[in-house]
Amino acid sequence: MQANTNAYKKSSFGPAFLFLTKKQRRGLAVYYAFCRLMDDIADEPNVPDPQGQLNFWKEEINRVYYGTPETELGKDLALLVKTFRLPQDRFLLLIEGMEADLQGRRYATFEELEWYLYRVAVVVGLATLDIMNVDEKKSVPLSLALGCAVQTTNIVRDVHEDARAGRVYLPEQLLQQYGLTFQDVLSNSQPRQLGKALAKMAQLSQVLYRKAGQALSGLPRRPALVCRIMGWVYRANLAKIEKAGFVFQDKIKLTRAEKLKNIVYALFKNL
Repeated sequence: MQANTNAYKKSSFGPAFLFLTKKQRRGLAVYYAFCRLMDDIADEPNVPDPQGQLNFWKEEINRVYYGTPETELGKDLALLVKTFRLPQDRFLLLIEGMEADLQGRRYATFEELEWYLYRVAVVVGLATLDIMNVDEKKSVPLSLALGCAVQTTNIVRDVHEDARAGRVYLPEQLLQQYGLTFQDVLSNSQPRQLGKALAKMAQLSQVLYRKAGQALSGLPRRPALVCRIMGWVYRANLAKIEKAGFVFQDKIKLTRAEKLKNIVYALFKNL
């Protein structure tokens, strides 16, 4: 599979990139291309030997840090790493998260789910803030809050799409509170009870968004604005799902106009 360094433009994060410097925008475009490629390897149907491809990229990341990458993306990553001094775990932990997806890993408790959230969301937040030159003392609490908020929002939004792929991210601990099993989620046999479980997950997301808003204080203006845009867009998507009572079949997404409205909100409001 080929990486696309323009893929970020179609993402929910795309508009936020406009507020970066050209150097930062290029760096994040390359990192996002890596993330998108790893996600496609794990998620897209009919990918030949996806585990083999992830193994290749683990080796390629090692080559990136030794200065001997083999692929065009690897060469771009080598320049990215040199320019912004990204630690190797910003790549390898993400691949671990993709391997968990391939294995169909499920999570008994919220604590187990946190293991996954760190790898597929928090690490991405840390890399993003690395590229925006935010020091670790400020980047870690913000990435933990905003990364987990965004990913738990994704879990709510994508619950049926994930189920069609045989995946369930809602912890068993949460499902049992509403008399549900993993199989109930896969078959959507109890939509109203599932809606209650999703509402509970959404409450966790909202707590995390508020923590992210607190963590934004003290950040330089440009990275703070970029993070607010990301947060507002996803938080608005969660609000739209809530209006549907958390009972839906097709993925609920923001329209282009709704995204633009929330970008404007982010210019003037904190999370």
